[in-house]
Amino acid sequence: MSESANKLVHVVDDDASMRRALGRVLNHSGYLVKEYASVGDFLVSDPHDWTGCLLLDLVLGGPSGLELQQVLSRQARALPIVFMSAYGDIPQTVQAMKAGAVDFLVKPIERDALLDALAMAFDLAGAAGAVESASAPGHAVLIAEPSNDAIAYDLGEREKCVLRGIVAGRRNKQIAADLGLSERTIKTCRAGLMRKFGALSLADLVRHAQTLAYAA
Repeated sequence: MSESANKLVHVVDDDASMRRALGRVLNHSGYLVKEYASVGDFLVSDPHDWTGCLLLDLVLGGPSGLELQQVLSRQARALPIVFMSAYGDIPQTVQAMKAGAVDFLVKPIERDALLDALAMAFDLAGAAGAVESASAPGHAVLIAEPSNDAIAYDLGEREKCVLRGIVAGRRNKQIAADLGLSERTIKTCRAGLMRKFGALSLADLVRHAQTLAYAA
């Protein structure tokens, strides 16, 4: 039996064909799947079933994926969220990641990228559950401090400024104007940052950058 067996993924997407396609891939990979056509459909479902992971489209008819993320946050629902969208929108990607999303996938979604993101989501959920369990009376909890060592990434001052702009949700053109540089230079710098951090996506870069003090 695979490690993904019996893990529940809630797929929220207003495109029926996309829901079916994702459902087939996930079922074949050992996941249980529940499908919803809108944020409303998810919210009227039984809260007791809100376990596992949420695979959430960013732009939906009606309330957006970001709005659902905010609702769950206000309710203190620790449901890992993997966002997906047809558009690699930098500000919304950054907003989603800062609010705790596990990853942000751009459609069309590659199977391996999807499964890797879900594996990460369930790993994080498991780690959070372990910490919560260890926090009970009689258990000592040791939480590591995040690293603020920028030297390990050997970043120059320009790279730090570009990274701050990215984490702030600024577009390449806006960062270029802020720094008095060409948009092409910013794109080149951003590509270099992706390589240095070993980031495979913008969401991955934001996740790494948020651990560094100069990118806060």
